[in-house]
Amino acid sequence: MSQNPFDALGGGGFDMNALLQQAQQMQEQLQSAQQRLTETTVDGTVAGGAVTVRVNGVGELVGVEIKSGGFDGSDPDDLSDLGDMIVAAYRDAKAQADALAAESLGPLAGGGMPDLGGLSGGGPAGQLGF
Repeated sequence: MSQNPFDALGGGGFDMNALLQQAQQMQEQLQSAQQRLTETTVDGTVAGGAVTVRVNGVGELVGVEIKSGGFDGSDPDDLSDLGDMIVAAYRDAKAQADALAAESLGPLAGGGMPDLGGLSGGGPAGQLGF
């Protein structure tokens, strides 16, 4: 029997340096994509533009715009409606930001394992790659 436990896996061994290098590249790509998302903004709007909420690509609230003339603040129902519209506009913007993040990070954060040189055995891979 061979002394190298990786010989039993076939393919002549396992290149740990290549795997680490690939993992580092993926991490750098992920950080770059996250930075781009932080710098990107999307708007959520309700009631024909009466309320617009701006969030960045990671879902952080960065601005609220309320169209003048729609709310005077003297009626409690107006203020309650305004609060509801801000929440609805935020949910709209957050859904857009989540979709943007899924599109940007999907290939990087999808949990896919890099090619390990045939370690998966060639059959259908499960969540853990075997």
